[in-house]
Amino acid sequence: MGNVKKEHWEAVYQTKDTTKVGWFQQVPRVSIEWIDQLNLSKNASIIDVGGGDGFLVDWLVDQGYVHVTLLDISESALQKAQNRLGPSASKVTWEVSDILEFESSAKVDLWHDRAVFHFLTEPNDQQTYSSLVERSIVSGGYLLLMTFSRSGPSTCSGLPVQQYDEADLKSMFIQEFDCIKSLNYDHITPSGSPQNYTVALFRRK
Repeated sequence: MGNVKKEHWEAVYQTKDTTKVGWFQQVPRVSIEWIDQLNLSKNASIIDVGGGDGFLVDWLVDQGYVHVTLLDISESALQKAQNRLGPSASKVTWEVSDILEFESSAKVDLWHDRAVFHFLTEPNDQQTYSSLVERSIVSGGYLLLMTFSRSGPSTCSGLPVQQYDEADLKSMFIQEFDCIKSLNYDHITPSGSPQNYTVALFRRK
């Protein structure tokens, strides 16, 4: 049996104009502002999980970060981002993987996830993810996590999501991470509708 999640997201990125989908951001403002405030070394290892063909990678490359990885379950999504970046695509490591199957011995200074974790609605999958970030992020490194809030959508792209408020996210990662700051904000979709997100920035103990 094929990977149903992969087939779903390949179909999305092959058939939809992703400048019109609900999660599209021409400028991922919150991510950029929060990452910029960390003052990371340009040699820092950064992974954007589920980045799709989003524009955070463009900003990271433009800022001169030299160890950037973009991971997504959809090869089509990554191909779109590569095509957009052109020659600069060679500055990025591209990983096609379901996050629950991702295996890497590499350590990262920043793990950014705008919309993968909230698709993990089973406790076992949430624990697998939590264990993965614990193994992957260096001591003193950062986890920047965004999910739909409890007042946000209950589905995305036809799939159910797990909603979290700030206290929920803190409790999920409290054993190995300190929460530096968190907030709720409204992302405005291309159609003009608000989607409320919970954002939390953690530092690895």
